[in-house]
Amino acid sequence: MQRVSHFVEGERREGAPDADEIDVHNPATGEVSSHAPVADIALVNEVVAAARRAALSWRESSLSQRTNILFSFRQLLVTHADELAAILTAEHGKTTADALGELARGIENVEYACGLSEHLKGDFSSQVAAGVDVHSLREPVGVVAAITPFNFPIMVPLWMAANALASGNAVVLKPSERDPSVSVRIGELLKEAGLPDGVFNVIHGNAGTVNQLLEHPGIDAVSFVGSTPVARHVYETATAHGKRVQALGGAKNHMVVLPDADLDIAADAAINAGFGSAGERCMAISVVVAVGDVAEPLINKILVRLDKLNVGPGTDPGSDFGPVITKEHRDRIVDYVATAPADGITVVRDGTDLASRPGFFVGPCLLDGVRPGTRAYDDEIFGPVLGVARVATYADAVDMINQNPYGNGVAIFTRDGNAARLFSREVTVGMIGVNVPIPVPVASYSFGGWKNSLFGHSHIYGPEGFTFYTRAKVITTRWPQPSESQIDLGFPTTR
Repeated sequence: MQRVSHFVEGERREGAPDADEIDVHNPATGEVSSHAPVADIALVNEVVAAARRAALSWRESSLSQRTNILFSFRQLLVTHADELAAILTAEHGKTTADALGELARGIENVEYACGLSEHLKGDFSSQVAAGVDVHSLREPVGVVAAITPFNFPIMVPLWMAANALASGNAVVLKPSERDPSVSVRIGELLKEAGLPDGVFNVIHGNAGTVNQLLEHPGIDAVSFVGSTPVARHVYETATAHGKRVQALGGAKNHMVVLPDADLDIAADAAINAGFGSAGERCMAISVVVAVGDVAEPLINKILVRLDKLNVGPGTDPGSDFGPVITKEHRDRIVDYVATAPADGITVVRDGTDLASRPGFFVGPCLLDGVRPGTRAYDDEIFGPVLGVARVATYADAVDMINQNPYGNGVAIFTRDGNAARLFSREVTVGMIGVNVPIPVPVASYSFGGWKNSLFGHSHIYGPEGFTFYTRAKVITTRWPQPSESQIDLGFPTTR
């Protein structure tokens, strides 16, 4: 049985002989493939201390040195793409194509971070008063704890680590215990790229490990992506211990389809965004909001596509999507579908029979008549279950979205430019797609939602990422002439 290693000060580190261990499964078979050690408090203290030592020198590294390391790291990610994708598929279950796509989006953020010389530029104002200049600069916060989810085991760590490292911080990464191995390879590739030992570390663990990081006096900032209840806990706990926090939570992403939309394009989008990666994406479309009389023809087009989907191991090139992450999660998804009729919801397609297969499979499910107040609508199912909500008007669709407690992503499908413009202004959601079902921003913009999808003010990666991982200093400078010596107890002004 394989054991996943920690990565500490540039080396793999086995867990303590008496350390608790967490089973890591192959979701396609249901078998335990390896064990991940749970870091004890002694190891957490050691790793944070090592990161603090490394941060002192890394913060003084030149911008060109950081840029060269990130460029080298980016190339190593490309070179090892197939290897990294295979690790993702083995522990997460997503298809190889999906794993390569995830890696590509992570690489985009490394490429953005390579422009750190531009991103970290300060400002300068000359002669704000007689002989007085003002300039600003940004300095690293210190040591960042990155706590990442199972559904994107390489992309989200790259979202966080690229900007944090570019800004001059040290990073302690605590990946999901469900698919932890690829994080160790990230550490090894960063070392190969030239990153000094101790600047990037990986420890494995459970909720207790997370709490140790949230409360540790040696951690200066916390980046988190996960469910809303945990995001709220992370935010409240870490801020109570004096840390800056960005905590991204759950989602209930709607896709509004207006009567004038191209229904073939909308049906394609619903399938792609609803069932890709078995629906285990924080930006997955989980509710199609059909406006007016569009529901019946749209559902029929979705069914034609849904019935052609193949579900199987991620290593099979013929699979459209693979298993979900755990047996417990599979059973939870099955329960949502099984209990939907009690809420007056029609199960148009029931893919839960695949749960009898070895592994953690659920086939594509389609529910008609989901609405606020039903479990299938109110909860984030996070699986291959697509719901259809029927509303009479555009205004009803906007109201449904704005009343929802989540505000991560949303999409509208229409040919009407004015309707799209109004929609973009009226919905209380952080990321909006117009005829784009999964509106994940490119790396030069920041990712983040509103309402219960985000705790803290800062979105992740992009410009806000650099802002989050740095602190501003403003320096006011005056070089008086000897003859200007004077005593003045008045309040300083620029006049």
